[in-house]
Amino acid sequence: MADHVTHDHDNDGIDRRGFLKCMAWAGTGLVWAVSGGILGCRQIGAGFNQPADGDFTFVQLSDSHIGFNKAPNKDVTATFQEAINRINALPEKPAFLLHTGDLTHLAKPDEFDTGAQVLKGAKASEVFCVPGEHDIFTDDGKLYLERHGKGTQGTGWRSFDYKGVHFIGLVNVMNLKAGDLGVLGPDQLDWLKKDVAGLGDSTPVVVFAHVPLWTVYPKWGWGTEDSGQALALLKRFGSVTVLRSLLGVTRVAYVERVHSLAVTDSSLE
Repeated sequence: MADHVTHDHDNDGIDRRGFLKCMAWAGTGLVWAVSGGILGCRQIGAGFNQPADGDFTFVQLSDSHIGFNKAPNKDVTATFQEAINRINALPEKPAFLLHTGDLTHLAKPDEFDTGAQVLKGAKASEVFCVPGEHDIFTDDGKLYLERHGKGTQGTGWRSFDYKGVHFIGLVNVMNLKAGDLGVLGPDQLDWLKKDVAGLGDSTPVVVFAHVPLWTVYPKWGWGTEDSGQALALLKRFGSVTVLRSLLGVTRVAYVERVHSLAVTDSSLE
């Protein structure tokens, strides 16, 4: 990692650009298996040839950044297509696909067109998205919502149920400024409170968002300022899993596993 510390602006031995370059190898996505409301995952990649055990499976992709054309990935569309090819080669068709943000790099119409065309080829019944900051910062999310906002509330948050599991997609990238933490905002928190009010405590809950709900590294904006209010609403549930992207890395997913808000982090190792 020392070889990649070239922009240590804060003199703390951590370089965001070098870190992302170092992490670019980490993977193309995750396939999740749900069994009894508990999630387990495997990285999509070479050698994945056995069906996942569980009640159903779904796939998580993130940070495709369609439109980006510089190092470390000068052909992100080809990488994204390879991820879709590997999804289609899975022994079990996933119930749906989650994309946890930054589908595009500059929220341009042609980037959304390309991303939609690639996603269209995925052998999954449905695709659910939440925006990353790159999907919304040029027009306050208007084009993103036009393309991916069907069935959502507010600036793109949503929930749905599948085989007894409650899925919640949160938006924490609106009005995001460089270096600032993500924000959910009072409207979304009010919606979340109402959304989970009728659920039993034993209902498994899966939350997916772009920016981490826990503060991973505040100087890079890797955290959500008002996440404590959201987590308080989820504290009563026996099984909560939070999925989010690892910001800026092409199709790397990260999981934060929560049980009664006792947090254990696991990466793609």
